[in-house]
Amino acid sequence: MPDGIGAMADGKKSDLPVRAASAVAMIVVAGGALWLGGWFWTAFVVAVAAGVLWEWWGLVAKFVPGLPLRAVWMLGGLIYVGLAAFMFDVLRLDPATGWPMLLIVLLGVIFTDIGAYFAGRAIGGPKIAPKISPSKTWSGLGGGIIGASAGIYLALMIAASDWFTGLVNEAARLGPDDTTVVSISQMPSVWGCLALGAIVAVVAQAGDFFESWMKRRAGVKDSSNLIPGHGGLFDRADGMLAVMFVIGLLATFNFAARG
Repeated sequence: MPDGIGAMADGKKSDLPVRAASAVAMIVVAGGALWLGGWFWTAFVVAVAAGVLWEWWGLVAKFVPGLPLRAVWMLGGLIYVGLAAFMFDVLRLDPATGWPMLLIVLLGVIFTDIGAYFAGRAIGGPKIAPKISPSKTWSGLGGGIIGASAGIYLALMIAASDWFTGLVNEAARLGPDDTTVVSISQMPSVWGCLALGAIVAVVAQAGDFFESWMKRRAGVKDSSNLIPGHGGLFDRADGMLAVMFVIGLLATFNFAARG
């Protein structure tokens, strides 16, 4: 997420065209890989994960003394980023249940970012953790929760549509009566979406804070300069990594409990 989430925008207007062009390029590449699936999606996920780990190492090398401690941090990074990337890849392979989950995560986190930005810009107010990320406010978090709830509801509406159901059935080679895609009757209430939105927003915000803490310790503004106007891959994926990591932990615990 951007370091200015939930606060007044501090970027120069001249950066807007560059940021917009970079955003469009990211959406096209990621969306194309997601749509094509298979090795295209796997290669995309692996490439992004490798890039994030490279940036992770660059940050760790700036504030962690000694090779042994850096090795521990890199092991933690491999687990954190690796599990999140694994879940991204695995969910794409399961059209019936994985695709709706991907929609929930993608739209939930994106709308968290949007809601937090506009709420923080319009309302402002007390900071959440000024020593870690001085731009993030409680009003921004509230806006992020509302935004995440709206994104999740939109994701469920898409998942329940005839178009999406047909797409899933075709990809999974299921008949009309075999699909397990969410239906309108299964959709949670508004309060259910708010509850899920709160969880997604808080976890995404926690991932954002964690990366901000690493950057502050390293004394840098961005994880890298890879994406013009946006910083690095870690800057863009911090919230989604956190959400996917938590989903991966829950899936691991569930698998262990069943075993």
